[in-house]
Amino acid sequence: MTQPQWMILAILAATLCLFLYGRWRHDIVAATALLASVLVGLVPADEAFTGFAHPAVITVACVLILSSALLQTGVVDMLAERLLPTKAGPTITIAALVSLSVVLSSFMNNVGALALLMPIALQIAQRQNLAPGKILMPLAFGTILGGMTTLIGTPSNLIVSGFRRQMGEGAFDMFAFTPVGLTVAAGGVLFIALIGWRIVPSRERAGADSFDTGAYLTEARVAANSKAIGMSLREAEAELEGADAQIISLVRHEIRLTAPHTAGPLREGDLVLIEADPETLAKALDSLGLVFGATPIDDDDEEEKEKEKKKQDQTGDDDTADSMTKEQKEQKEQEEQEKKIERSVELDDAELVELVVLPGSSLLSRSASDLNLRERFGINLLAISRQGARIQSRVRHTALRHGDVLLMQGPGDLISEFAANAGCAPLATRALRAPDRKKMIMACTAMAIAIGVTAFNILPAAISFLLGVVLLMLFRVLPLRKMYEAVDWPVIVLLAALLPVAQATEDTGAAKLVAELLMNNVAQGNAIVALSLVLVVTMFMSDVINNAATAAIMCPIAISSANQLNVSADPFLMAVAIGASAAFLTPIGHQNNTLILGPGGFRFGDYWRMGLPLEIVVTLIAIPMLLLVWPL
Repeated sequence: MTQPQWMILAILAATLCLFLYGRWRHDIVAATALLASVLVGLVPADEAFTGFAHPAVITVACVLILSSALLQTGVVDMLAERLLPTKAGPTITIAALVSLSVVLSSFMNNVGALALLMPIALQIAQRQNLAPGKILMPLAFGTILGGMTTLIGTPSNLIVSGFRRQMGEGAFDMFAFTPVGLTVAAGGVLFIALIGWRIVPSRERAGADSFDTGAYLTEARVAANSKAIGMSLREAEAELEGADAQIISLVRHEIRLTAPHTAGPLREGDLVLIEADPETLAKALDSLGLVFGATPIDDDDEEEKEKEKKKQDQTGDDDTADSMTKEQKEQKEQEEQEKKIERSVELDDAELVELVVLPGSSLLSRSASDLNLRERFGINLLAISRQGARIQSRVRHTALRHGDVLLMQGPGDLISEFAANAGCAPLATRALRAPDRKKMIMACTAMAIAIGVTAFNILPAAISFLLGVVLLMLFRVLPLRKMYEAVDWPVIVLLAALLPVAQATEDTGAAKLVAELLMNNVAQGNAIVALSLVLVVTMFMSDVINNAATAAIMCPIAISSANQLNVSADPFLMAVAIGASAAFLTPIGHQNNTLILGPGGFRFGDYWRMGLPLEIVVTLIAIPMLLLVWPL
C-alpha cells in the first residue's frame, strides 16, 4: 500500500466516524475532509472547489427549486389527490408511492423522478401524521431501485454496458437489465412497504405544530375563465362538497343577496362567501376556478380612494398653493406612483400568513376597509376565522375581535411589521396556498421539459434541470427569493466537498486495492462466492463514492475475476450493475439520498437502519436471479 493510498483511506475512515458521531454538521465534516485532502497533497489546491461546478451539485440544487415550484403552485396537491389513495393506511399508500417511483425512474433520470414525487411524499406524511422521513426515505430508495430495471435507468448501467461492448460481446440492450432488476425492485418495494418504513427514525413529527383555527370565511371572486360561470348556486355547492366547504351568501354589484339561490346562474365578477377549513380552503376555490376576492381592487374601494384622494388634493392645494410649485407637485405625484409600482412588485412576492388578533390590539372593532390595508401596509386580508361563531357580514366590512385568525397576503416582512404594530401574533407555519392554474401549468411545463430533455438524452441532466429553473424565472412562477430558499445549502456543500475526496480515492488506486484484496482472499476460486462478493463489494463502494465511479472501478475487476474462474462475465457485470445502484447506507452514496437529507431531518447514521436490511434483501434476491437469468 502506497502512502497516498493509506492517507486517503485514513481520511475517509475519520470522515465516516465523524458523520456517525453526529456532533458536528455534515457539511462542516465534509469541508474538513476536503481541507485535509488538500493539505496532504491528495487533492490539488486548484481543484479543491471543482465539486461546486460538478453536474451532480447543479442537478441537486435545480431539482430542489423545481420541486419547490410544484409544491408552492399546488401541483402536488392535485397529483396526490388523483394518483394516490387518499383513505388508505400508511402501508398501502407507501406501497403505491414507491411503486410509482420505480416505474418513473425506470425510464427517466431517477433524480427527476424523486423531484416529481418528493413534494407529494411530504403531503402524504402530513396527511398520515408521520415524520417526513418515514415517507421520504422509502421514496428515495424506490427511485434508486427503479434505476436497476432498464439500460437508461441510471448512468452506472450505461457504464456496465460499455464494458461489455469493449469485451467484444456487444452492449446490453434496453431491457437486458429488466428480469433481474425488476424482480429485485419488486422485492425491495414489498420490504419497504411492509417493514422498511416502520424502522426509519422519526426525526421530525409531522403535525407537531398543528393547530385548529376553525373554519375560514372568505370572499371568492368568479373570474373571467372560471368554470363556475353559468352554474346555479346549488351546482356550485355540489362541487364544493369534496372540499368540505359551503357557500354562505352571494354578493353581486356590491349588493348582498339575502336569498342567493334565487339569483340565477353565477356571473363573472360575482363574489361568493365561502366557509371552509384552512387545509381545504385552496382546494375549495380551485374546484370552481375561483380566486380570492380581496386580491383585485373592488369598485367601491376605488370610489372611496378617489374621494379620499380628491379630499387630500383639495386640502393640500389650500395649504400649499402658495409654497408648492407645479414642478414640485409633479415630482410628488411621480414619487407616489413609484411607491405604488414598488408595492405591486412586492405583492408579486406575496406569502400567505395567519395572524391571531391579541387582546388590546389596535385592530379591535375595526374592519379591513377602515384600516385601508392595501394602501397603508401593502398587504391584503383574504379571510377571517372566528372559532365558534359564523360571520354574517362581508370580510372587509367585518369588525375584528380578539381571537380572530386573519389570513393575510403580502410580502413576509410587511406582514411581520404590520403584526408587530397592530398587536397580532403569527401562528405556526402551515402550508396555505392560493390556487393559481396558470402557475401550476407553467411549473408542470418547466418540470416536464427538464425531465423530457434528460430522458431523451438531448442534454445532460444538470443542463436540463437548469433549463427548467430558468423557465420558472421567465414565467415568474416563483420569486427569486423563494428559489434561493428552496435550496438546502448544507447539502450542496456536503456534496461539493466530498466529490474531490471521492475522486482522490479513485485516483490513488485505494478503492481498487481494497476490492482486489477482498476478491483474492475471500472468494478463493468459488464462482458463486466470487459473484456474491462482487455484488457486496460494489454495494459497499457505492455507499461511499459515486455509483458511476464504482461501476467503472468494479467492471474490470469483475471481468478479470470471471476470466480467472473461466466462467461467463455477464452475471458478474450484472452484479456490478445491481450493486452500484444499491446505495442505501449513507446520504452520499446517491444523489437521491442526499436530496432527502435536509427535508427528512436525517443524520448521517440514520440511513443504514432501513438501508442495511434492504441491501440484504437485494442480495438474497439478486444472486439466485443472476444465476437463473445469466448462467455462469
